[in-house]
Amino acid sequence: MMLLNAKDVLYFSSLLGNRLTGSISGELANLRNLTSLHLSSNKFTGEIPEVFARLTSLKEFRISNNNFTGQILDFIFQNWTNLEQTYMEGSGLSGPIPSINATLENLEYIIISDLNGAETSFPQLFINARLPKLDRLMLRNCNLIGEIPASLGTFTTIKILDLSFNRLSGEIPESLSTLYNLDYLFLNRSNFTGSVPQWILNTKEKMDLSYNNFNDTGESSCQKSNTVNLFASIARVNNSGIVPCLRSQINCAAEPLHFVRINCGGGEITVNGITYEADNYQAGPSTFYQSTNWAFSSTGIFLSNNRPDDVLTLKSSILSSNGGDELYTDARVSPSSLTYYAFCLANATYNVSLHFAEIQFTNGETYSSLGKRMFDIYIQGERVKQDFNIIEAAGGAGLSRVQRFNANVTDGTLEIHFRWAGKGTTSIPERGIDGPLISGISIFNPVFKVGYKPSKKVDRISTAAMAGIVAGATFATLLIVGIFWWNCCYKLDDEISDVLLGDCCDEFQNGMELRKFSLVQIAKMTNNFNGEKLGEGGFGVVYKGYLKDLDTYVAVKQISKASKQGIKEYTSEVKIISRSRHKNLVKLIGQYHEKGELILIYELMANGSLDSHLFKGKTLLTWEVRFKIVQDLASALFYLHEEGDHCVLHRDIKASNIMLDSSFNAKLGDFGLARLVDHAKASQTTHLAGTMGYLAPECVSSGKASKESDVYSFGVVALEIACGRRSIEPKYEESQASLVAWVWNAYGSQRLPDVADPKLCMNFDAKQMECLLMVGLW
Repeated sequence: MMLLNAKDVLYFSSLLGNRLTGSISGELANLRNLTSLHLSSNKFTGEIPEVFARLTSLKEFRISNNNFTGQILDFIFQNWTNLEQTYMEGSGLSGPIPSINATLENLEYIIISDLNGAETSFPQLFINARLPKLDRLMLRNCNLIGEIPASLGTFTTIKILDLSFNRLSGEIPESLSTLYNLDYLFLNRSNFTGSVPQWILNTKEKMDLSYNNFNDTGESSCQKSNTVNLFASIARVNNSGIVPCLRSQINCAAEPLHFVRINCGGGEITVNGITYEADNYQAGPSTFYQSTNWAFSSTGIFLSNNRPDDVLTLKSSILSSNGGDELYTDARVSPSSLTYYAFCLANATYNVSLHFAEIQFTNGETYSSLGKRMFDIYIQGERVKQDFNIIEAAGGAGLSRVQRFNANVTDGTLEIHFRWAGKGTTSIPERGIDGPLISGISIFNPVFKVGYKPSKKVDRISTAAMAGIVAGATFATLLIVGIFWWNCCYKLDDEISDVLLGDCCDEFQNGMELRKFSLVQIAKMTNNFNGEKLGEGGFGVVYKGYLKDLDTYVAVKQISKASKQGIKEYTSEVKIISRSRHKNLVKLIGQYHEKGELILIYELMANGSLDSHLFKGKTLLTWEVRFKIVQDLASALFYLHEEGDHCVLHRDIKASNIMLDSSFNAKLGDFGLARLVDHAKASQTTHLAGTMGYLAPECVSSGKASKESDVYSFGVVALEIACGRRSIEPKYEESQASLVAWVWNAYGSQRLPDVADPKLCMNFDAKQMECLLMVGLW
């Protein structure tokens, strides 16, 4: 309340990027001298208080990237006569935009985007308005309809005019040619008709007219002199087929394409035997670029930033060790809208894999970690992701994430569109780093077989064909005998195939993109399976291996052929870990499944499992390391339960399944018992699995597991880390054998500090220890 009492001295109030929630208090209206109010990049809700009309000294008003409701209030352009700049991008507010029929001598920026609600008739917007200093008029995706009024040409001070992503119609008025200060014009993604004016075709400024319904552009190409983007600016019949401006530029081969792979923002590379085409063209505000069988269109400018390019390249050291390969060291980023367009494709249902890694922000507690990038993803015109956040999806900055979709191609073309809708931060950690970012694109027809060509028809059966039929009959007889022999001698392989084909082969075909090793390669890694053993049990053996092409050591898990449970665990590992990307999950690098062999290859965790340190004396973990391990485990569990496309129930969280890398960062592994469930059913139950001592009592009695039972297991591990003893210790007397019961009794007797691991010799933060023990109990 001290802030509100300072009304005579407070001129500037910024709550930028504080992630604040709730509604805005009307008491701010008491700050009569307030000239700047920055509320952007928070989570504010509710309506803008009408009493804000009293803030008549206000010069700058920013409320972008929030969740406000209600309409834009009239007083913004009526009462605030001193207003100079207003930013309302992705604010949550609804239209219509109120008419500006006043004289606003100082207004320079009107920046509004992504309004909900009613349409606004553009001709009625600026009736009798006098705006002598208007520099930027940006009304992107504001549900504007109607024609652009000729009177807009009187605002000759405008340098940036952005009316994109609306439903404006009619012809572009000739009066806009009088905007002699104009540097950028964005009229893309609307419904303009007629001919493209000659003054636009002759301009040297950056203008974008892509995705419209013009009758004639005056150009045969999709770009005019590197200044005017005309891609898809002429209407297509039934909105299908190759866009007109490309038809004269390309000549599709007789055999259509079945795959396209692009290294967005980088040069040509080969990853796991797959080649990705180069995409390092230096784009600009209104750019169309055409490659062999694909093209891209990029639109927009980074406000308050002088960076001329949108090919974002950082050194590979920025990426986490879990981030993947060189595909993620480069990316293409666009200020507003980025569309990739593939053509000459075979008509089929394609697997689309979109590769992401946030390489502009950081992890940790640095200022750069506060940045948030959010954008929408469209495939074939349908929005498949809204407010997509790479860091949240991947589990951290510098980590890779592959989003996979199916796309139907019926006219030989496929369109992938990324659009910034005003969400996320625009000036944290610096200005002008918003907008969609993409590292790589893979488009693949899963039924396509390399080298396959359909046979030609013949009018009659030739002698050679007859011989083929006889040979085929003989082969069929041998095949029947072979199947009988296979069923008798290789029943185990059939069972494995049933599990894989039934449960996870769809995942393989849908672009899991796990590296598939041959048995020869794996034998070389492990010295013909005679190398160092990292572990052994009923499931099989884990060997230490060396992957030469990546110059790294790996863990090679060979599932026992005699283990029926091992088959199910293999399937679960492949289904779940291969689709999960998080810095605190053990990374699955590749796999092999043929002839009864089931082998998984993981990143090697140099410091082994947590239990080897806590209970077997491998090393004494300091308190700082222990507390960090709990935080890492909590981060992994939250990702599995809440942040993926499905909720993952691990069902076997215990110290031996928590692995430590060379820096003692914790990563959760062993997903053999894990199950995928819908988020809506996550608190319901699946069959019980796990290890005694880590199972919630209610789950043992009901025989069911749920999200809550995973959390219980996490709590037991937290107690083990704090106390330095196992969840069940038979050597102790009955009252102390159960760790949970022992700690609970100490809590009831107000002796909680007594249960701390004596090996720590009291070298720990008392408040953190108490906090960890309470988390473990509750």
